[in-house]
Amino acid sequence: MDEALLRGLVPGVLGILVRRGADFAAAEDAVQDALVEAVRVWPADPPRDPKGWLVTVAWRRFLDATRADTARRRREDRVEEEPAPGPVPAVDDTLRLYFLCAHPSLTPSSAVALTLRAVGGLTTRQIAEAYLVPEATMAQRISRAKRTVSGVRLDRPGDVATVLRVLYLVFNEGYSGDVDLAAEAIRLTRQLAAVIDHPEVAGLLALMLLHHARRAARTAPDGALVPLAEQDRSRWDTGMIAAGVGILQAALARDRLGEFQAQAAVAALHADAPTAEETDWVQIVEWYDELTRLTDSPVVRLNRAVAVGEADGPRAGLAALAALDGSLPRYTAVAAYLHERAGDTATAARLYAEAARGAPNLAERDHLTRRAARLNADRSERRR
Repeated sequence: MDEALLRGLVPGVLGILVRRGADFAAAEDAVQDALVEAVRVWPADPPRDPKGWLVTVAWRRFLDATRADTARRRREDRVEEEPAPGPVPAVDDTLRLYFLCAHPSLTPSSAVALTLRAVGGLTTRQIAEAYLVPEATMAQRISRAKRTVSGVRLDRPGDVATVLRVLYLVFNEGYSGDVDLAAEAIRLTRQLAAVIDHPEVAGLLALMLLHHARRAARTAPDGALVPLAEQDRSRWDTGMIAAGVGILQAALARDRLGEFQAQAAVAALHADAPTAEETDWVQIVEWYDELTRLTDSPVVRLNRAVAVGEADGPRAGLAALAALDGSLPRYTAVAAYLHERAGDTATAARLYAEAARGAPNLAERDHLTRRAARLNADRSERRR
């Protein structure tokens, strides 16, 4: 059973049902029923036309459901119009589904869940496990999202930026349960790139590949975080880096710079450096300047302060940091790092401990706690 093939067919099948007149929620339920049937039947009797098979079964399940509806007479008119069996039209509805699942009326968490279900073909259980919530909670979230977008007409071009933000949220969830969401986000972004010619789609795909290429080196065997400067670069996936750089170069050549292309350019400069010491921090600062111009994001300014600290020295980095809001996520951790680089280990240790108390996850908390403990131990040793 080729699960990747099966999931790759989902958006096309769902799009066909919606185009035939099924509302989104009912069509999505019918497609899920067809997938369950495929898992049962295909291993022993694989179809010659998998997509056509899924469309036929899903449409029948949809009709079965509509016949049971209280408005039987109106629904039966649709039964009489059932398309004759035959080849499935080669219309690609994938892009329409991306825009529908990233509809602005949905919350980010609902848009992510609906994208993974409708476009990614994941089950409710898989999505719930990936987000560490009960299956019933995720089922309610998806049901509400489907009700929200049912009946929405996409008669105008959708917002590509919203779709990309949803995919980036998926990617940043990483890995949990039996679903690798980072890999899933890359697959979905590749799929999107195949149906829309947009430099920011390419920029996001390049960014994902460049970040994902470093994945194996990000944690030690005991699960501890390994900072970028300390990673074993021989464990980076050079093939994935080359692919990401190639995609990025083609996007930048179109001279339509966007946020994801600029982020990917920063990632490419890190990936291109043979050692941490050889990183081109001056150019990274320039790219963060571009990102600040594009987004005016406080998080970008925070990352820029780190880059300034590497390019021009920790005192310059602290000066850039001083202009930012101290309540920003990871502000205290950045301040600790820059004070450590400046030689003020007492302040750095105190700030690392403070940052650890507010860390967003256990791995980051442990990393910051170890940093504080190491600096305190070094200071105690010097006083002896």
